[in-house]
Amino acid sequence: MEGRLLDKSLNPTKLLKEQFVSNLTGSSMSEIAALSTIVPALVVLRKWSSGDNTRRDAAKKNDDKVLPVRKDWMQYFSTLVVDYLTVVLPVLLVFTVLAEWAYTCAISLIILISVYIMFKRSQSRLKAGLSQPPSLRTDISSYRVSVVLVTCLCILAVDFKIFPRRYAKAETYGSGIMDLGVGSFVVANALVSRQARNITSMSFRAALSSVSPLVFLGFARIISTSGVDYQVHVGEYGVHWNFFFTLAAVSILTSIVRIHPKHCGLVGLLILAGYQIWLSSGLNEYLISDKRSADIISQNKEGVYSILGYWGMFLIGVSLGYYLFVDTSSKGKSRNTQVVKVWVLAAAFWILAIILDRYIERVSRRMCNFAYVMLVFGQNFQVLSILTLADFISYEKNLILEDAFNQNMLGSFLLANILTGLVNLSVDTLSASSLTAFMILSVYTFTLCMVTGLAHFFGVRMKFW
Repeated sequence: MEGRLLDKSLNPTKLLKEQFVSNLTGSSMSEIAALSTIVPALVVLRKWSSGDNTRRDAAKKNDDKVLPVRKDWMQYFSTLVVDYLTVVLPVLLVFTVLAEWAYTCAISLIILISVYIMFKRSQSRLKAGLSQPPSLRTDISSYRVSVVLVTCLCILAVDFKIFPRRYAKAETYGSGIMDLGVGSFVVANALVSRQARNITSMSFRAALSSVSPLVFLGFARIISTSGVDYQVHVGEYGVHWNFFFTLAAVSILTSIVRIHPKHCGLVGLLILAGYQIWLSSGLNEYLISDKRSADIISQNKEGVYSILGYWGMFLIGVSLGYYLFVDTSSKGKSRNTQVVKVWVLAAAFWILAIILDRYIERVSRRMCNFAYVMLVFGQNFQVLSILTLADFISYEKNLILEDAFNQNMLGSFLLANILTGLVNLSVDTLSASSLTAFMILSVYTFTLCMVTGLAHFFGVRMKFW
């Protein structure tokens, strides 16, 4: 009897779940653009409607310590619930039951924002008086939270049939909205990194110490997924590789090869160009093949070789972060000039992504090729550009929901992974009806937001180094 219990898998539908997320071809770039419009547009509308009753003039002493001025817990959590109902829940609806209406939702939100700006901007300016709009760093914070929220939602939703298969990660070429997750994390980290801020005082030993939590989490994921027989799609990163190892490898490379942020963009482009030439010369066929030898590199070829693409992506992000948000020579320039640059960059990256996808090589997250990198930048800067619209009406700071996630970015992501694992091990997600799936996802996202908000309310911050 004991032997039978030990032999029984904790995840009996493992193979079915792996097949469920395999051999997919992704979505279209236009649909990705539509989805990338909806999320920040909802945030903008919520900021405009929130008024002064949700604002906390955060007393920021430095980048590592935020002391929010909070009111009573009833007001805090009621506002947090409203943030959830007006931002997170609509996003969940669009990514599931309203997926076929994505274009309609995006166009409707664009029209609503445009009308709101036309009728409210002049009145808002008068009320604002001499107050100055916040810097783009506030929008960067909002953008990073948007990336985390969408990622946390998708990592569980993808296991249910209610989540469209075209939104999941593509097997080889093509791109679903989930393909942009790891790239978005790399870009979001690059824009606010120490390198982008031109802080070079960290020693190599200190750099390794700062990366150690990612390495630890990478090995912890391997051990935990193996221990509970959790589903792992080998074609995503390889047999042992995962998301945390990619982030750690990029950070280590950037620490070893120290480049001034002024030159990071050029170096990043050269790395991507050289890597793309290598891919087009035959490396791409090796990476998309199912053949693997016994050595560790072959076992994890997707994760290992794609580091070059992600490193090039990170360096370009460092350069953009430096010139847009840090460079002292541009302090005299107006915020409007910076906003225009963000919008122009978003359009330029989208155009480059379309050209590279059509004439060089189709977008592939699995290889992190040139087209994929440009698509990630296009999508991320599109989100950032839409978020800048919030200041046309209001100069308010982030939502409570954003402040909460921003204080515990990694902690909230880890919590989302734990909750996702628990749901998958306790529920047959493939057999769940649409109603059951939506209810589970609603409870999951609500729990994630409330726990993250609770940590923020009591000033708890998860920091590993």
